[in-house]
Amino acid sequence: MLLCFAVEKCAVSPTGDRLYITNPSQHKLLTLARDGTLLATFRDPALGGQYGLHVTPAGQVLVCGGWSDTILQVDWEGKSKLATLATQEDGMWRPESVCYSSTTSSIIVGQWRDNNILVFRVE
Repeated sequence: MLLCFAVEKCAVSPTGDRLYITNPSQHKLLTLARDGTLLATFRDPALGGQYGLHVTPAGQVLVCGGWSDTILQVDWEGKSKLATLATQEDGMWRPESVCYSSTTSSIIVGQWRDNNILVFRVE
């Protein structure tokens, strides 16, 4: 199956059976099977201009909402939002990249045109 869309970032599930793709022009997160079959499409107003995407070793999907200044956690199926992890109230401004560090139990966020990296401790 051939799908055509703008790809900003992509990440693979820890098991290798799912591919997550951000599509900023249509404000959505796509989940594909290994063979390219579309499994899920997730849309949320907070995903406007999304950029960064990261899948943790536990399979948690983290997505940056670049224009909405948010970091979301989406379920492993790519179908629903589990949590809003950070917003502008937390100092978020145009997040571009996100990563989870299991060593420090932290979410690390790089922002557009900003020399600051935000670090959020998580439990």
